[in-house]
Amino acid sequence: MAKFYCKYCGQEFGNVRTLTSAYCIRHPDGPNKGKHTLYEGSEKSKYTCKFCGQQFNNLRSLTSAYCLRHPDGANKGRHSPAL
Repeated sequence: MAKFYCKYCGQEFGNVRTLTSAYCIRHPDGPNKGKHTLYEGSEKSKYTCKFCGQQFNNLRSLTSAYCLRHPDGANKGRHSPAL
């Protein structure tokens, strides 16, 4: 069975339709102010933040932590996965 992930929170879904219909707690516009967005990269053993290069074991861990090199300022945004 295929797995689909939200690029903002790392939550796993069984299909894209379910993913894109639910609201995301870590959406950039604010908690539950936007829907989940599909992470278009492949499944990996390690995920890398595109801003600082830090590596994480899964998308959920990556997207839950604040990034020191975020474009909005240190710790003003969360890590974002590199494709």
